[in-house]
Order: sequence, then structure tokens, then C-alpha cells
Amino acid sequence: MEEKKPLIVLTGPTAVGKTELSVKLARRIGGEILSADSMQVYRHMDIGSAKIRKEEMEGIPHHLIDILNPDEEFNVTVFQRLAKECLEGIFHRGHIPIMVGGTGFYIQALLYDVVFEPEEENTDIRKKLERLAAERGAAYLHRLLKEVDPDSAQAIHENNRKRVIRALEFYEQNQYPISLHNQEQRKRQSAYLSCYFVLNDDRQKLYERIDQRVDQMLEEGLLDEVEKLRAMGYHKGMVSMQGLGYKELLGYLDGELSLEEAVRLIKRDSRHFAKRQLTWFRRERDVIWINKQDFSYDRDQILSFMEKKIAEKCEGDREESL
Repeated sequence: MEEKKPLIVLTGPTAVGKTELSVKLARRIGGEILSADSMQVYRHMDIGSAKIRKEEMEGIPHHLIDILNPDEEFNVTVFQRLAKECLEGIFHRGHIPIMVGGTGFYIQALLYDVVFEPEEENTDIRKKLERLAAERGAAYLHRLLKEVDPDSAQAIHENNRKRVIRALEFYEQNQYPISLHNQEQRKRQSAYLSCYFVLNDDRQKLYERIDQRVDQMLEEGLLDEVEKLRAMGYHKGMVSMQGLGYKELLGYLDGELSLEEAVRLIKRDSRHFAKRQLTWFRRERDVIWINKQDFSYDRDQILSFMEKKIAEKCEGDREESL
């Protein structure tokens, strides 16, 4: 039996402080960082996606950042394929991959080597569903999903049009719910020798950090970034432009919202997103929770704890294989 290779996961809700911690951890353990973020793959979308700056990387290689234009297709299957290619290179260089980001579905797909049903070449079903969404609205589409796959309807917010369409499309293609497929895949064992860390904070502190970060993004020029993207021809019909911060400011630029209302919605929806992320991570197996308040917000204490857990995992695996 082939020996499992190491894979460290560092995730958590938006604005909790994953980026800085991941760089420090990579320096300590000889790691390279693999982004598990559905927005940071896109070029020109830097401020709104809270993309790490070159100087913040401290020389640590980062992968799957700035690799696509905002009109290019990116989904979990594309992520899984590209991430596996990155892992090969990281292992070849003798380094440890650290998967960092808040997109739980992407993390699950790579960690458990989830098998996805092959998608049909014919996109008629998807086009039909997209037309329905445009004509009848997100709530109507979500009601359709509730009828055929109540579990998915409960897990997917009605405004997450992409995932609602994907779940309905899966049902039409396969005649059974995607939630059942995902349930089966969740039983799979990790394909790697993995440590799955979830960084968390006191809810009130986290919400304050989210609000502060939105204000900071606006000070750094998020509105200018959205205006430039709009001038380049990118519009709200694109999946990339449905990202938090982008769709609301596009609404403002299109005269649908005041700036004040757009900012309020970004903050509110970012808090809701953090809550949904935490719900997802609580469902996952073999998770090591790192509550920052338990470490008195001392980064070195947190890093030492992570190193200890990684060493224990490696030692335990060696004993099992003897």
C-alpha cells in the first residue's frame, strides 16, 4: 500500500486571520501554500477577495492565485484537477503543502479525493435553468430544488445561484439528488496524511473584524477595482462578479443601490457567509479547532500547538504502518 503524503489544511471563517498564520506556519515546517479560495484565482480581483500581497508572502510559494480571468470557468472539479497538479510539484520539491482558504467544498474535494459525476457535454439543462433564474428569480429556482432535493435546499442559500443550478442540473442528469451523492462521498477516508485545522474566534470579535475589513477594503480602493472590472466588460452575470463586495458595488454603479446600502449589504452578507462557513466545518470529520481566545491571541502559541499536532499525526501514522 502506497504511503500517504502529508497535507495540512488551515481554514476558518472569512476575516479570521488565516493568511498571516499560514505564512508563519509554512516558514516553520517548510511548506508551500495552496489556495482553496473560489475568488483569489481571478486576476484583477485583489482587494475584494482579500488576496495576499507579494510582500506578505515572505518568499513562500503560493499556488492557484491569479491564474484565471474573471470570465473563465472555475468550479470544484477544475479546482481539484489544478490542485492535484500543484501537489505533485510541491511533493517533488520535498515541501509540505498547506491548503489555505475558506471554501469548504473545495477542501473536501481534495482532501477526500471526492469523485464527481462526469458532467454532460450538453449544457442545455444548465442554460434552461439559467434562463429560469433570470425570468422567475432565485426564490423560484430554490423552490424547485426543495421539491427534488430538500437536503440541498436547506444547505444552499437561495442567492447562491451557481450551486442551486448545479444541484438541479445534477438531479436532471442523474435522477437522484446531489445531497445523496455528497453524503456517500463524505464517508471516504482522507487521501492524505492530513491535519485539518479550523481557526476560529469569538463571534462578536469576528463580526467586528469583518466590518473593519470591509471598511478597510473601501479605503484601499474596492470601488475603483469594481469600476475597472466593469470597464473591462465584466458584469454581474458572471460567476466571479457574484462574489461578496463585487455584486453589491455593481448594484451601486448600476444605480440600483445607494453606496451606504451597498456597504451595509456587504457587511451583513459577509457575516452570514462566516456563519455558513462555520456550520460547514462543524459537519466535517477529524477537524482540529483552534479558538484564538484559548491561546490568548498569541500567534506563537497557536503555531507551536499546530506543529505539535502535525508531529503527533506523523508519528501516529508511522506506528500504524509498522
